[in-house]
Amino acid sequence: MCGIVGFVNYKKDISSYRNVIVNMNEKLSKRGPDEEGYYISENVALGHKRLIVIDPEGGKQPMIARYEYGDYVIVYNGQIYNTKELRKTLLESGFEFEGHSDTEVLLKSYIYYGNDVVNHLNGIFAFAIWNSKNKELFLARDHFGVKPLFYTQVDNTFIFSSELKAIFEYPNVEKIIDNQGISELFGIGPAHTPGTTIFKNIFEIKPAHFAIYNQSGLHIERYWKLESKPHLDDFDTTCDTVKFLLEDSITRQLVSDVPLCVFLSGGLDSSIIAQFASDYCKKQNLPPLNTFSIDYVDNDKNFVKSDFQPNSDNYYIKLMTDNLYCKHHQIVIDTPELSEYLEDAMIARDMPGMADIDSSLLLFCKNVKNEATVSLSGECSDEIFGGYPWFFRDDALNSHTFPWSIALDERQTLLNPAIAERVDLKDYIDFRYNESLSEVDILDSDSKETAEKRKISHLTLNWFMQTLLDRSDRMAMYNGFELRVPFCDYRLAQYVWNIPWEIKALNGREKGLLRYISKDFLPNEIVDRKKSPYPKTHNPNYLAKVKSMLSDIMSNPSAPINDLLNRNYILDILDSDGKAFSRPWFGQLMTGPQLMAYLCQVNMWLEMYQPKLEL
Repeated sequence: MCGIVGFVNYKKDISSYRNVIVNMNEKLSKRGPDEEGYYISENVALGHKRLIVIDPEGGKQPMIARYEYGDYVIVYNGQIYNTKELRKTLLESGFEFEGHSDTEVLLKSYIYYGNDVVNHLNGIFAFAIWNSKNKELFLARDHFGVKPLFYTQVDNTFIFSSELKAIFEYPNVEKIIDNQGISELFGIGPAHTPGTTIFKNIFEIKPAHFAIYNQSGLHIERYWKLESKPHLDDFDTTCDTVKFLLEDSITRQLVSDVPLCVFLSGGLDSSIIAQFASDYCKKQNLPPLNTFSIDYVDNDKNFVKSDFQPNSDNYYIKLMTDNLYCKHHQIVIDTPELSEYLEDAMIARDMPGMADIDSSLLLFCKNVKNEATVSLSGECSDEIFGGYPWFFRDDALNSHTFPWSIALDERQTLLNPAIAERVDLKDYIDFRYNESLSEVDILDSDSKETAEKRKISHLTLNWFMQTLLDRSDRMAMYNGFELRVPFCDYRLAQYVWNIPWEIKALNGREKGLLRYISKDFLPNEIVDRKKSPYPKTHNPNYLAKVKSMLSDIMSNPSAPINDLLNRNYILDILDSDGKAFSRPWFGQLMTGPQLMAYLCQVNMWLEMYQPKLEL
């Protein structure tokens, strides 16, 4: 896991631009604290910040493969999980290897397969390969966009990076927020439209796409999408296939040359991963699996049950750890830390995000990093298997908008009235919502319910899941920590995509099929536990703290947030402890305290990034 950066210019010699690539690369230091490297020639400059996970000596980057007909140079962020199979094919085809890193396998796979390499990869990746003979740059991003890859063009130069902050280091790249940027930030955010950013003329390579940049310009192509087709397997075969794909994905992701662990909340998803990983460690005569959970000071005293968060985690965590071959660690975070790290979480995203839902994960990873460098997480199961409340609630299903973000009127009201006159958030959201639904392939054989659930699954996979993957990558990599997501295996997602909803939601339960499959190897209480989201603090001190922070900001009439948002509405939100904004800002957890923390992040972002408003 690493950070990558680079630029290409065919109009002039950029070999003297070393200071530029170094400055850009330095912005990615947190993603790769172990090593750095550069490749600079007449037309291209590449930089790399490395977090060592596999083959410390043999995986150095930029990596160069030299042939009589030219050099191939790679900078790469990610992990390839089918390295063993790829390596075998390459050896049989006459390739030789100097080490055992997946970087070398990926580079030589590109040399062997060309642009089709992306159709042979199972993993999480964002990479760029420079072909010196053809003077061509090839870039690609993994199937679901677990790893980020941004780009822009300015002054005849194509610029790319793992994070926006590095792109801003290139001369003459401007931070401009236009009508679309406002709509993305306050209408869609903290999600975003695939391929876009909140900044004008700065984009991302979409998940499951590759790009070629040469003297003819930029060409982008999609290489994979979920394919709708009839599900022909019987129930027993379906269960066996899902279990095989899950176990195979988890086992592949347990490969590491550095300490590895599993995040365990006692929920169904993390418990499945912990069980398979624990069994693997035991069978391989490895030390006990390290598992980690997060909690908050005094949460046991202050926990408030809700429809979205029906119970706390500790009882279920103990239930699992008592039966696992593991060593468990609990990370307890205090209220002041959550608020103090709101700015770091914003910097990690380069934009306001999910407030303390972000900062808590950032702190969790920061603490786990003391013991491990890689972790497996249960993220993405709810998106793939249908685990969210909006798959079942009529108000969400009938909202005719993104079901995790239905507070459209409140979002519009939050805009500064002068901006609200020129920016119609609902129109923009409706456009993106309908545009996304038009991509869904419905089969004639689909039942009415399966057809409807395909639509909401498509939205969830391409919008909500991407937001959580962004969060996982940014908060983990800010600490030089690698977070792997076994449920986000494209083979598993493809298979489950076509399972009829009546089977997927077996017995009318969220993730009913996954529960049924898990009953053979998990305790019944874990299998039957109602979904509980990522834990948040219930400490009233947190509300008091973020309310005080936002009050201090609003006591300054010249605070930049006043130019963008509705000052009077923010004061109402303060006076009502967040209740003036009657529904969650995003998802299930961003309610009163989180909304106030988010508004603090907006002001921090405006002060630090100083975007230019262009409406």
